[in-house]
Amino acid sequence: MAASKSTAWAGMVVFAATMLLIMGAINIFEGVLVLFNDEQLVWLPERLVLVDLTAWGWTLLLFGVALFAVGVGLLATQTWARIAGIVVVGLHAVWQIASLGAYPIWSLLMLALDTFVIFALTARWSSVRPEPEMLIDQ
Repeated sequence: MAASKSTAWAGMVVFAATMLLIMGAINIFEGVLVLFNDEQLVWLPERLVLVDLTAWGWTLLLFGVALFAVGVGLLATQTWARIAGIVVVGLHAVWQIASLGAYPIWSLLMLALDTFVIFALTARWSSVRPEPEMLIDQ
């Protein structure tokens, strides 16, 4: 029974790592696109405004690199990746709340995914990593 629980929770962490890799790749892709096309025209009722999105692009790119690196570390079952993942995904969730007005559906989906990833990273981490005694017996 303990082995099946360990396998199930290991699967949750692998799922979280895979989601971090995917979210990181999407953020990197969006960041690069924004950096190449960083000026947008915004039509307001009284005027036309030129908006520079360079800071938005760099933020997306940095979040993407951090999420991707943490996903790779989680797949390698590194403890630093678990701690960094909780911090980075928490910051990503705060960023999604800040962008809720601009992208409501996307932000809500990302918040739900961030919540699930944080749950997978914080619940039963000790059962994911093999115990040293188990490694010696094999």
